[in-house]
Amino acid sequence: MKQLTGLFAILLTGVPASAMAQSDTGTVGIDGRVAPICILGDPSPAVVDLGILAATSGPRVGKISVLPSRTVNLPASFCNFAGSVVSVRANALLAADASSPQPGFARAVNYTATAAGWASGNATVTTAALGNGTSASATGTGATQPLPKIADIGVTLSNFTVPGDLILVAGNYSGVVTVTLGPAALP
Repeated sequence: MKQLTGLFAILLTGVPASAMAQSDTGTVGIDGRVAPICILGDPSPAVVDLGILAATSGPRVGKISVLPSRTVNLPASFCNFAGSVVSVRANALLAADASSPQPGFARAVNYTATAAGWASGNATVTTAALGNGTSASATGTGATQPLPKIADIGVTLSNFTVPGDLILVAGNYSGVVTVTLGPAALP
C-alpha cells in the first residue's frame, strides 16, 4: 500500500500546472424597448344625461333651463413619456331632427368642455353652433406635460346656452366630447 501511495504522489507532482482547469468570463448584452403610450381611464359616467333641457314653466318657458355643471372622470390616465398634451373636441348638442328650424327657434345647445388635471394649463373649448346646428364642433388643447405622468383627468361640462337664447325645438338632443391624450404637436 505504501508503494501505491508513493506512486500516486509522484503522479500528482508530475502534472504540469498548465494542465489544470482554467476559467474565462464573457458578457452578453440584453436590450429591450418600451413603446411610448398614453392611456385614458374609462370615463365615469360614460354617458351624461342632462335631462330636460328647456324650462317648462316661468318666464323662460321653452328656452334653455339653468343646467348644472357635470364632470366626467377619466381615472388613472397616463403617458409614459415627456411632452404629452390633452385635447378636447366637443360637438354641440343638436336636435335629432336635422331640418332648419323656423324663425325664433333653435336646434343647438352650446357648452364649454374643460379637461383638467393633466398639465399646468387645462384644455378648454366652447362650442359655437348656430341655431340651425351648423358649426357644431370645436377643439381646444391644454398645456404640454413635461414629464411622464399618471393622473385622474376630470372633464367638466358647463355653461349651457342656446344661440340667440331662442326657443328649443322639441325632440332628443345629443352631442359628444372626445378627449385625446397623446404627444404634443411638433413645431
